[in-house]
Amino acid sequence: MLHFAYLIPLLPLAGFALLSLAGKRIGNPVAGWIATLVVAAAFAMSVVVLVSLFAHAPEQRLFTQHWFTWFRVDRLSVDVGLRIDPLSVTMALFVTGVSALIHLYSIGYMEHDEDFAKFFCYLNLFVFSMLMLVLSSNLLVTFFGWEGVGVCSYLLIAFWFHRPSAASAGKKAMIYNRIGDAGFLVALFLIFERTGSLDYSTVFARLGRISPTDLVAIALLLFLGAVGKSAQIPLFPWLADAMEGPTPVSALIHAATMVTAGVYLMCRINPILHAAPDAAHVVAWVGVVTAFVAATIGCAQTDIKKVLAYSTVSQLGYMFLAAGTGAYVAAIFLMLAHAFYKALLFLSAGSVVHAMDGEQDLKRMGALRAFMPVTAVTFFVGWLSIAGVPPFSGFWAKSDVLENAWAVSPALWAIGAVTAVLTAYYMGREFFLVFMGDPRWQGARPGGEEPRDPGWVMRVPLIVLAACSFLGLFIDLPFHPTWTFLERWLQPVVGASLAVHHYGLAELWGFGLADVAFAVLGIAMAAAVWRAAVNRPRLEPRFLFMAWFIDWSYGRFVARPGALVSSFASSVVEARVIDGAVEGAARLVRGGGERLRRVQTGYVRTYAAVFVGGIVILVAYLVTRAGS
Repeated sequence: MLHFAYLIPLLPLAGFALLSLAGKRIGNPVAGWIATLVVAAAFAMSVVVLVSLFAHAPEQRLFTQHWFTWFRVDRLSVDVGLRIDPLSVTMALFVTGVSALIHLYSIGYMEHDEDFAKFFCYLNLFVFSMLMLVLSSNLLVTFFGWEGVGVCSYLLIAFWFHRPSAASAGKKAMIYNRIGDAGFLVALFLIFERTGSLDYSTVFARLGRISPTDLVAIALLLFLGAVGKSAQIPLFPWLADAMEGPTPVSALIHAATMVTAGVYLMCRINPILHAAPDAAHVVAWVGVVTAFVAATIGCAQTDIKKVLAYSTVSQLGYMFLAAGTGAYVAAIFLMLAHAFYKALLFLSAGSVVHAMDGEQDLKRMGALRAFMPVTAVTFFVGWLSIAGVPPFSGFWAKSDVLENAWAVSPALWAIGAVTAVLTAYYMGREFFLVFMGDPRWQGARPGGEEPRDPGWVMRVPLIVLAACSFLGLFIDLPFHPTWTFLERWLQPVVGASLAVHHYGLAELWGFGLADVAFAVLGIAMAAAVWRAAVNRPRLEPRFLFMAWFIDWSYGRFVARPGALVSSFASSVVEARVIDGAVEGAARLVRGGGERLRRVQTGYVRTYAAVFVGGIVILVAYLVTRAGS
């Protein structure tokens, strides 16, 4: 069955092709069901491939499938094909599984949108691009998928392009990602120059040919691409503005596609990071600092979706912390858990926004638990999971990250621990402001309708994701060696690079109790402050509301000077220098032509006189030379 792996990415591609050609004729809701079913079929095919791959011995769990040769230039030959191994299949499973639920949810959420079919067309293309990114056997084809998710994010973030804020957010995401992608491209050039190939297996086999300095450069350049795609410091501001797109887009970007691509790339190139420990330390420190900074920002946001956006930035920072400390299994475990509870949180938030007629301000909600009990319960489950409350999956995944961070540097662990407290706090703040307290929306809704839970097509994904947020704990339990399924499953891919730390039973209990304490402390702080309050100016300083003024600084010190330089270049350099030179040359030619035109009178006698005059001058010249 491994030979049918090509169906995993081709099914969403087929859905995209069908909807792009006949989506409008198919109409609503059939177009949405077609898009959902092809992604669900891709998930089913991923399960089949997983089972088939699992039947092989661990050392034989690598299957490559060649499709065709994209191009061949001198020494460079780029083959398009799939690399089926435990890491790529794991990624394919959660990408297709979570995406299918988001597609299903979108059928209800977008039912009244006039561009319903186009929306699902873009969603299918998004999933195809992400699958090509994670399944490719070649770095350049990975980059093809990398750019594909970038284009799709632009199309979906700016989907409601008639809103200036949405159009601007789409462009912003594209520009920030292009900065990071430049690093990815330079890394590809350097990798090919040193190894003569861009195929993963060949590159990893030839790492011995690359000097330590070049390995560090390659790792950091690839990490720059990951920083842009996965919204880490200093390229994270685009992700908060990406909330301008429809809520299912936010869920898809944050949970199943796009931003997880950077973490996947770091795990995929684990042999390079292992051979370049200095670069790995940079990855860990950038990750943990991003996690902390984004968590502080989330404490002061008033937009229900922006809180979740900065939460994603913070959680991705944890994943990079894990990858930088050699805990690749922990990074993937957290990625999987995060996919469940972050999709759950975004879709729950989307249900609130949908019920509140587009209202996203936390301060204008309240008491919704009585009117939207299903949404309140599912959001509550997501909160407990991301806060790290046992037995939810977030507890086990985050604990794994922090344990490995401690072994590398207690400072990394300490920053991660503070971030864990903040995470439980700001998510608790959001829960209390939205679902608890007194209603602050009464009289503000048209017709006086009360908000209510969405229909079944939107409720089912919420319930399934809530269950996954709990059941995800069984992916990798530390109680017994045979229960660490994910670690044993990924061993053939990351085993040689995996950092192994041996802790005693007392130490493991200590870490576990500390993690529980962090979650309880954050939740208690949120309950004490926000259970009966709406505004706490001292806890919501403008400095944090403005995201440490990082985005503002880019606008003030990068965008504004850039605009001034562009204006000067347009009005002076282009208009006066370039255009002046071109127009001056044209005027010179035209003036010369006008003067020469006077010679062409059209009268024969004039031409004869000039001819005779010329002969006279020539004869006179010759006589003069002969006389001398």
